[in-house]
Amino acid sequence: MLWNEPNNLSHWDRYQDPEWALFAEMICLAGERLARVAPGLPRVLGGISPIDPLFIRNLFGRGIGDAVDVVAVHGFPLDWNRWHLSEWPKRIELIREHSRGKAVWATEVGASSIVSPTLQAWAVDATLEQLSRCAEQVFWYALMDLPERWEAVTRHRHSEGSAYYRHFRMGVFSADGRPKPSAARLAGWTAHAVGVCEWVYWQEQSRFERMLGLLGELGVRKVRTGIGWADWDRPGAIEWFDRVMQRLAGFEVTLTLCFTPARAGRSPHHTSPPINLGDFADFCETIVRRYGYAQPETRGLPRLGSSCSLD
Repeated sequence: MLWNEPNNLSHWDRYQDPEWALFAEMICLAGERLARVAPGLPRVLGGISPIDPLFIRNLFGRGIGDAVDVVAVHGFPLDWNRWHLSEWPKRIELIREHSRGKAVWATEVGASSIVSPTLQAWAVDATLEQLSRCAEQVFWYALMDLPERWEAVTRHRHSEGSAYYRHFRMGVFSADGRPKPSAARLAGWTAHAVGVCEWVYWQEQSRFERMLGLLGELGVRKVRTGIGWADWDRPGAIEWFDRVMQRLAGFEVTLTLCFTPARAGRSPHHTSPPINLGDFADFCETIVRRYGYAQPETRGLPRLGSSCSLD
């Protein structure tokens, strides 16, 4: 998956790229590179939030149609979006139309338990019943709540008000692994190939181990997570992500690649367009070559595209 929520200011600085021309060029470079490095590997445009057909029309007008195979969307009508949950099929169809018939995946959908755990449990069934009829793949967000002591760096505490705290209660389990009523409801959908979106946080080994155990409890086979380009710049990154990918080898993985390292950005921030747009393609190729093929230096790691696939 190439980037994440590019039309969300928390993930792409539209003030530096108001028409998304730089973003479109960057995705074209990365998508074309992956087509050469790993032909046949699905390339997914990072999930858009909000679900905006005009945004998709703009990108496809800038030539990304040959660079991606799938368009992804994110939606939270019970928390942040101002539309009714029953509108899911109509909104998916509009994105399919404006992407010229591409497959559409719902790669982040969910509901917070901050108001009511019972409401969240109802939302699992109500949401997935809608999406099972119109999206090729669906990933529920999230598995576990975030710890209250953490800072949600992709949210805006001062401008969002109480909505900021909904982000910490999106899990079907608490941060320490206690199930909410929604966990049992989600378990009923995993047999229908519904996946879970859960981020693997840098060097949070105990949380990662808990994540693996809870995924097993729910019977989840499909997992969406990510490798941050900025994290890949950290000392010890290869060792950490090698361990992560090895432990995820039994799942079908959709791997999101995003976030600019400070040293590579036009401004020193993870949402900044890179100075050299081709640097993102280099990063994507590095990840695919390391985790996509059984090369000598990566024997024993999962092969993306087999039991573990990079989408």
